[in-house]
Amino acid sequence: MKTDRHYTPIHRILHWLIALAMPVLFITGFLRMNWMNKHHIVSIIENKTEKFQLPAEQMADIAKAIREPMWQWHKYFAFVVTLSFLARVVYMLIKGIRFPNPLKTGVTAKERLQGFTYVLLYFFIGVNVITGIMMLTGIGGELTEAAETIHQFAIYWFPVLILIHLSGVVIAEFTTKKGVVSKMIGGEG
Repeated sequence: MKTDRHYTPIHRILHWLIALAMPVLFITGFLRMNWMNKHHIVSIIENKTEKFQLPAEQMADIAKAIREPMWQWHKYFAFVVTLSFLARVVYMLIKGIRFPNPLKTGVTAKERLQGFTYVLLYFFIGVNVITGIMMLTGIGGELTEAAETIHQFAIYWFPVLILIHLSGVVIAEFTTKKGVVSKMIGGEG
């Protein structure tokens, strides 16, 4: 197993594209599901326009128009994550870059945790890419509603896996992999 830690420019660019796009997806998804929820916005419009009594369809159209720019940002950054993720997987396969196999005997607990974190992160990003494409294109027909439910679970897994990843980076920086942060930012320099 090759565990090359020489962070090439391509490796770093793909990492940082994903790292910067994922929080945008999380924030726009969180807002869409919570504070900017269609039903919540319609309720506010309904309360603020009691005197005018707007038709329900018009209130829904207003809510959709309010949320549309946020939805556009979500889609743009989803394309960035999708392309970067696919490019990173292909790049890792070509370059032979691997993370520790968490099921292999003889690996340390730290390597096992690191391996499981990578597996989970790649799995969940892959699931969200697939379910996002299903939602956007309607591929999957009757499964689209289930895909949306699965897609929305990112609101729970994303913060947990990012905290695990950042904790691992901090632990590595202060133990056996000193300089890992500066290598991921500036290369081997």
